[in-house]
Amino acid sequence: MREFSTSVLPFLAHPFRVVLAILPLIALGCSPTAPPKSEKTDELIQVHGNAYTVQQHVWPKLFKCQGSLAADETTTVGSKVAGQISSVPVDLGDVVAKDDVLVQLDSSEFVLQAQQAEAQLLQARSAVGLKPDDPLEKLDTDNAPPVREARAIWDETKKAVVRLSELARRDAISDTDLDLAESAEQVASARFSAAQNGVREKIALISVQSAVRDLAKQRLGETTIRAPFTGVIESRVIATGTYIQAGQALMTIARTSVLRFRGSVPERYAQQIQIGQSISLDFDLSDQQRTVLITRISPSLDPANRSLTFEASIDNSDGKLRSGLFAEGLIVIAPEAKATVIPLSALVRFAGVDKVWKIVNGKLVEQYVSLGRQEGDLIEIQSGVTDGDQLLLNGKDGRLGVFIEKTDS
Repeated sequence: MREFSTSVLPFLAHPFRVVLAILPLIALGCSPTAPPKSEKTDELIQVHGNAYTVQQHVWPKLFKCQGSLAADETTTVGSKVAGQISSVPVDLGDVVAKDDVLVQLDSSEFVLQAQQAEAQLLQARSAVGLKPDDPLEKLDTDNAPPVREARAIWDETKKAVVRLSELARRDAISDTDLDLAESAEQVASARFSAAQNGVREKIALISVQSAVRDLAKQRLGETTIRAPFTGVIESRVIATGTYIQAGQALMTIARTSVLRFRGSVPERYAQQIQIGQSISLDFDLSDQQRTVLITRISPSLDPANRSLTFEASIDNSDGKLRSGLFAEGLIVIAPEAKATVIPLSALVRFAGVDKVWKIVNGKLVEQYVSLGRQEGDLIEIQSGVTDGDQLLLNGKDGRLGVFIEKTDS
């Protein structure tokens, strides 16, 4: 066994002293032998580009509304007379011109009624001596045959009274004979007046029969139902062989060569809507956008929603639009209004965040913005920048760093 030096024993007997003796040596070994390093500062990146100074632009104030298209005119075609349908030459979607035949009724009964009325008129005219082609105004009441006959009898009785009066003065006849002659003259006079009244009555009857004849012809014509205007058949609810009543709806026809956009604006814009104002319409069709003028404005607001209804006429002579289409409209409320607008190139959009690179004291910093309406390569800024601010014109080149203005070489 190895023997320890007696000089070491006192340390072994006191371990705490051993630790205290070693600590200075450990500290000395861990102390740096090189001088301390100096702190290193990163240099800012230089970004070369062009600056844009934010300023106000003429930016018309627009109001966005929604509405739908309606036909310029829509009507339900009915029949004025009752009868059985013999033919229906049109169907759903057919384009018809004004006065085209839509429905034809069986007209045989109406033809007979017209012939009967014509015969009764001829009978009434013949009774007073009028030929079929003679105008009623040509008839002279006193020249009618019944009146001429009554006048002749009356004239004869008047002559007889004169003759008998002469004979009575000579006492050639009795007073009774003269009285009989005078009575006959009075009867003839009354018959003459009656004949005149009879002729006047027949003239009135001719007028009545003429009206009856015209009405029968009109009813005959009404068995052919025609289009009231040029349009498109929207619906048809009858077929050949159907018996219809007068006034029954047969089909619906709509004029679609001109359509009406019907929309509304809130009460606060009611005074800013005027006839002749421009409105841009955007349909859910890739190639259909129209700019039209407001043509009609309701005289009162809707009390249910406090809105004002208006209409704009749309030329649809090409037939590309259909009634019932939904449309969004933009109305120019204030054409001279101004707004803060920047080029679209200065805007950076990523993951739902909109920002620009703003130049502050020669450095580029991020600035979040809220946007308004976009028109072409310009976009409205509602908040985030103000007039006079400078932005990096090409926002996609932006990053934190020092801005260096490009110079033309």
